[in-house]
Amino acid sequence: MSDTSAKTKTTKAKPVPAAVKAAVEAAVKPVAAKSAASVTPALAAPPAAPKTESINEGLNKMQNEATQTAQDAAQKTQAFFGDVNARAKEAADKTAKMVEELTDLARGNVEAVVASSKVAAKGAETLGQEAAEYSRKRFEEASAALRSLSDAKTPADFFRLQSEYAKNAFDSYMSESAKVSETLVKLAGDIAEPITSRYSVAAERVKGLATA
Repeated sequence: MSDTSAKTKTTKAKPVPAAVKAAVEAAVKPVAAKSAASVTPALAAPPAAPKTESINEGLNKMQNEATQTAQDAAQKTQAFFGDVNARAKEAADKTAKMVEELTDLARGNVEAVVASSKVAAKGAETLGQEAAEYSRKRFEEASAALRSLSDAKTPADFFRLQSEYAKNAFDSYMSESAKVSETLVKLAGDIAEPITSRYSVAAERVKGLATA
């Protein structure tokens, strides 16, 4: 029995066939390579640090854009209200000028009417004086003619004196009528002249205001 044990101990292990060894290595090698590929990058490369500089740059850019937008809005608002104020001032100046012009026009128109009324009053006074003078002369002529008619000696003298008086009275009336008509025409022109002149001035000034 001791011989058998000794024989067993001295027996060498049988070598693994090459085909089996190659098959095991072929099966194990892809798995080991895959495990190494998945584990090695995680162990070899440290985790990437956050990009602080890029974040700060982005924040600064956003802040600058917001500030610029606010400044642009403030400038536009200021420009808008400045334009509104300028337009309001311009409109107020135009309104004040227009009121001043209209007031001056009204004053000038009143003055023209007053001047025209003075001319009319003066003309009426002149016409009244001339009418009174004409009536006085006609009364004197009528009185003289009446005395002449009373002194007539014959009917022929009476009719002759009457005819002369009638002719002289008619001629005097026609002359006075022509004189009064001429005076009235001239007076009408004198009365209308201040108003007509003022109308031309007012029309030009109103036209200037409308186009201003």
